[in-house]
Amino acid sequence: MLSVIGVLASTALTRVMASQIWGVSPTDPATLVTVVVIVLAVGLVACVFPARAATRVDPLIALRYD
Repeated sequence: MLSVIGVLASTALTRVMASQIWGVSPTDPATLVTVVVIVLAVGLVACVFPARAATRVDPLIALRYD
């Protein structure tokens, strides 16, 4: 859902983007899709590693420290 909002916002700001980037159209679908995929991948990696570490902790020990 947030990715859709980001794509719509970036498309709405094409004039600003056009003055900042060279050689790429502001509404280039390949660029927009690539950016969305990269952001989603970074978000997934940022969530997976802490989640894996949390699954290795015994729940009783974790609750004892709270």
